[in-house]
Order: sequence, then C-alpha cells, then structure tokens
Amino acid sequence: MKLRNIALSVIASATLVGGAAYADGHACEDLVLGSAISLTGKYATNGVHAQNGYEFAMKKIAENGGIKIGDKCYNFKVIYYDDESKGDRGATLAERLINQDGVQYMLGPYSSGMTKAIAPVTEKYQIPMVEAEGASRSLFNKGYKYLFAVLSTSEQYLASAITLAAEQAKKEGKDPSEVKVAVAVENDPFSLDIRAGVLEDAGKFDMKIVLDEKLPRDLSDMTAILTKVKLVKPDVLIVSGHSKGAATAVRQIGEQKISVPMVAITHCEAADVTGNFGDFAENVLCSTQWAETLSYEDPIFGTAANYEQEFKAAYPEYTDKKVPYQTAQASAAVYVFKDAFERAGTLDKEAVRDAISETDLMTFYGGIKFSEFGNNIAKPMVLRQIQGGEYNVVAPSDFASHELVWPRP
Repeated sequence: MKLRNIALSVIASATLVGGAAYADGHACEDLVLGSAISLTGKYATNGVHAQNGYEFAMKKIAENGGIKIGDKCYNFKVIYYDDESKGDRGATLAERLINQDGVQYMLGPYSSGMTKAIAPVTEKYQIPMVEAEGASRSLFNKGYKYLFAVLSTSEQYLASAITLAAEQAKKEGKDPSEVKVAVAVENDPFSLDIRAGVLEDAGKFDMKIVLDEKLPRDLSDMTAILTKVKLVKPDVLIVSGHSKGAATAVRQIGEQKISVPMVAITHCEAADVTGNFGDFAENVLCSTQWAETLSYEDPIFGTAANYEQEFKAAYPEYTDKKVPYQTAQASAAVYVFKDAFERAGTLDKEAVRDAISETDLMTFYGGIKFSEFGNNIAKPMVLRQIQGGEYNVVAPSDFASHELVWPRP
C-alpha cells in the first residue's frame, strides 16, 4: 500500500507550463485543472495521447500570453491521477481531486466508459468538465449541466457518408431519395449509435434502407450479410464493428468481389486495412474526428497542418506517424477552457460553466459550439477515402483535400 501511494503521488505530480508573464515581468499565477486519465491499463496508449495533447496546448497558450482575466494573467497547471483504465477508480480519483486537491475545473478522461464513470461525480459537485475522448451520445441524454465535449458524438461517425452520397446523387442529376443504403453494425452501444445516426440522416433525404443487419457475434465471417448485399445492390454500405469488424469487412468485400459504389466503415487505421489488405482497401471511406489536412485554423495553434508540425517538434516520438485525433481534440478542450475563462472574466466556476455553455469557437480542430446537452454541434465528422494507400479527406466537402472517387471501382 505504501509503494502504491508513492507511485500515485508521483503520477499525480502537477505540471506547470511557463512562458506568460505580467506586464512588469513576473510570472503568471497558476490556474489549476484536474484530470483522472488512463496512464496504465487497456486505455493507456490513447490516455497518453490525450495527456500529451493537454500538455502541448498548455505550452502553446502560455507562449501566447497565458489566460488573461481582468488585469491578471494565469498559466494552466494540471494535477493528473492514473485511473488505471478502471471506471470505479476514475470516480474515486475525481472525488479526490475535488475534495482533497480543491480542483474546481476538470479535463476529461479517455473513453466513453471512463467519462460515464466520472461525470456523475463532477455533476454532483457542480464542477465544469470539458472532455475530449468520450463520444457516446448516451453521455448527453442524462441532463448533465457541467459536462461538455469537444468531439463529435458517436451517431455522427458515419452519418456524413449519407450527406456525401446525397451530394453525389445530385451531381449525377438524381434525387437523393433514389440512393439505396445498407447498414451492418455490431450489436454494441457504439455501433448502434452509428446505426441510429445513419438511419436518421438517410431519413432526411428519404433514402431507401434496403438492408439493416447486426454483424455476427465473433465478427470473423460476414459472408451471410454480404450475400444479401449482393442481392439488394445498395449504393452505400455502412459497416461498424470496431477493428475486427473493419478487417473482416474489407477482406471479405474484396475476396467476394462485392460491388458497391460507396463503402464506409469505422476503425480503418486501428485495423491497418491498407497494410493488411492492400488493394482491397482502395477507395473505402473511413471516419475520423480530425485530420491534419483540414483547413481549420485559429490564432493559438494556427492551421491543422501547423498543429501537427509543431506537435511533432515538441514530441519527436510522433515524427514517423500521424498525430492521433485523440491528441488534437485534447488540445482543443484546453483551448475551450482558456476561451471560457477570458469571456467569463472571473474564476467563479458557475460563471465559467455558463461561459463554456455559450462557446462559439473556431479552432484548428474545427468548430466548437455546445448544445443544451453539452455535445459539440459545430464540428462534423471527417471522412477520409483510401486512395493509393493514403488516407485523403473527402468530406466535409468544404474542407476536403481530395475529390471523392465515385463509384468505387
């Protein structure tokens, strides 16, 4: 127990980023945030991505003058605890941050599950929490007043494929209602959210749902569903089955020579569909929260491309790979706090909560504006199409770097 407490105290050591100062030259005061985040356990990889995003944002904000409230300036300081990827531990640590460390503002943990564990605690103590890693829409139907998320929620992950198909139909002189949609998803909350979003958006265009199926439990064989796809001949095939489902879908669509003009799936990169399946993955559409080629921009981080470049300079371990969207959205969450504090003009947490709720901000990560339920309604999901083995942004159209290949050969 003593060794555990020592380890916890090391993990919990606060991080202060310097740089900003008062006009007379002395350092800005600390503005303390708290975060229980996964530094060990099954979510550790992405938890570290998120923590790095927090740290980078604090550094950039400090370099740009810190947080200005009245005639004072502040730099963010974060107290971290390792939740070990366990929900009950995350909730306990949130209590500790609030009751023992006196934290009045929280940055979120990694994953929807961990956010669901912590949100009741922050709500109980009326602590504003800006989170960047919990996408489940079920977080935003409980009436929470202190929870805000910068990322797009799960029902939006592949809904943008429907909009893209409607746009393509119009270009061909067709009515979007002529588009036929097939949906095959895993029977889990995340994928069922995706299904709900797709069906809702398809309904807006009066598209025909010609197939609506659940994937098999083990996700290793989709032959029965793909046989039905051949029969109903959809224009759009939507698949959500996490990494294993993505791998099976790409492999078997290729092996069985399934001809569908548009195939859109989740978890392409996690399944490494380009590395594992080569040409079978060509022109598949893959969802992501953010990409460095988007034309988003803000005064602190610059463009999305500039964010990636400067982040890699600060964290060389990312040099040979793309900056994860988990990192980018974590930085965006810190930026939301800066903006809210300055608009509130006070450290009063109720005033800060109200300022967060009124956020209307364009960032390198995209637009951020919260609904009355706390979810971000200003940023669409991004669709990238695999073209020549590269992931190229094709939607939303206004921010696309490449043209959509349609129909998929």
